[in-house]
Amino acid sequence: MGFIDRIKEKARQNVKTIVLPESNDRRTLEAVEQILKEGTAKLILLGDPEKVTADAKELGVSLEGVSIVNPANDKNFESYVQLLYECRKAKGMTEEKARDTLSNDILTYGVVMVKAGAADGMVAGACHSTADTLRPALQIIKTTPGVKSVSGFFIMDVPNCELGDDGIFLFADCAVNQNPDPVQLAEIATNSARTFEALTGGVPAVAMLSHSSKGSSKHPDVDKVVEATRLAREAHPDINLDGELQLDAAIIPVVAESKAKGSPVAGHANVLIFPDLDAANIGYKMVQRLAKAEAYGPMLQGIAKPVNDLSRGCYTEDIVGVVAFTAVQAQMCENK
Repeated sequence: MGFIDRIKEKARQNVKTIVLPESNDRRTLEAVEQILKEGTAKLILLGDPEKVTADAKELGVSLEGVSIVNPANDKNFESYVQLLYECRKAKGMTEEKARDTLSNDILTYGVVMVKAGAADGMVAGACHSTADTLRPALQIIKTTPGVKSVSGFFIMDVPNCELGDDGIFLFADCAVNQNPDPVQLAEIATNSARTFEALTGGVPAVAMLSHSSKGSSKHPDVDKVVEATRLAREAHPDINLDGELQLDAAIIPVVAESKAKGSPVAGHANVLIFPDLDAANIGYKMVQRLAKAEAYGPMLQGIAKPVNDLSRGCYTEDIVGVVAFTAVQAQMCENK
């Protein structure tokens, strides 16, 4: 059974409800039919039921079993207005502004549904930017108790690869923190370890990546990674984590022998923590495009309920996969 098939099987064991705001997107409607057939989630589409149904019919897509909610006449609209107002009033939100936002911002509407418990998670981003998708989640749902920083990760499934966990890696932070300081980087690392274990069932081996391996280069950027490694180990000595490591030292055993001999992680890392957003974003896209890897994400960790982003260049299958991951994350939230 392939990795994504294992995730889908987990999702089917305790089916969750996921809201998809982008009902105007062809890929979303095509994904809905497949998700319902596979039984990995119950689905809510946001939009005008007549238009959504007509669009689906034109595509030859069945929406049997999906709930279509039109914010314009949703019986819960006013209660959502109050919820949004209460969440954001300290930031200047008024009831009038909350009503206007929910009438015009479909992504915020989906996030508020998750906050209210009408859905267990949300997936969007096929036709919206990452910033527009994640901003309402960070503002309204906020972080898991005890977590200070929300971060974004990708699960990378590299075909015909024995590195990592048989080709499975977690890359972070690929979406949220532009240039994390050592404290943030340490928390990204430890959260990523927990996420990897929960989603894959594998044992995390966390590499704190740099252009330096074990002091081979001196620079403030290297110092940041070294300090983050120290903080992460101090806070969570149970996690198998090491740094600073160059990418080849982190994943290639023979290189690890020469560059980081004696490291408990070097040569077999499966969780790769990049020093900044530029490196992480470039890294995941290189692996996706050049190694033909499946890239699931960016998904959020550290948030109280799951909201996940899609690339605007995503395929229908990507949406199907991210919905399954989101459903499993919702199970994880329930079990905390």
